[in-house]
Amino acid sequence: MRLHFRLSANTQTVPFDYQHYLTGVFHKWMGWNNLHDSISLYSLSWLAGGRACRDGLNFPDGARWFISAWDESIIKQLVAGALKDPEVCCNMGVLEIQMQETPQFGGIECFNTASPVFIRKYDEKQKARHLTFKDAEADVYLTETLKKKLHTAGINEEASVKFDRNYAKAKTKLVRINDIENRTSICPVIVEGSPVAVQFAWNVGVGHSTGSGFGAIS
Repeated sequence: MRLHFRLSANTQTVPFDYQHYLTGVFHKWMGWNNLHDSISLYSLSWLAGGRACRDGLNFPDGARWFISAWDESIIKQLVAGALKDPEVCCNMGVLEIQMQETPQFGGIECFNTASPVFIRKYDEKQKARHLTFKDAEADVYLTETLKKKLHTAGINEEASVKFDRNYAKAKTKLVRINDIENRTSICPVIVEGSPVAVQFAWNVGVGHSTGSGFGAIS
């Protein structure tokens, strides 16, 4: 299930590296929870509708944002939290919430990214390397992560994920969150599997750190 938020215009400049604000708002609305320490069965898009300025972003007509989750109890708690405390960041607040049921999908679907896809690989010395759509092995990690999330949710379905490398405008983006730089991909992904598995991916996102604003798809 997906929640679409319409936010008011900002009165303070939104920094380019604003994503940690969205994660903070998510957990504020959820209240006390164990989601910080568990695998994320939810995903957060980035803000849409902004215009770049010298110091960051402005949203003169407000912003659009969505959160998706496989567990509908998360959705219900988010709605209650947003109604109680609608402040998001930079004096932007929730004006409207629309709830979207998970669509019906076929066995193979191509999705656009609503937040960049992040893939982290550790070598034998536990040093992290960030993979992008340019790396063939990235698809292996995308698939492994989705399968792990399916298993965590108790869903016994097969699925695979790969980048759509026929997309001519694919690019990488360096994203800084809490002073940590992350090399990510802005490139559509193709999810293949049972319709339930495709629905699941639409909700939980793809790749790593979907709970921190990466890998949301639409």
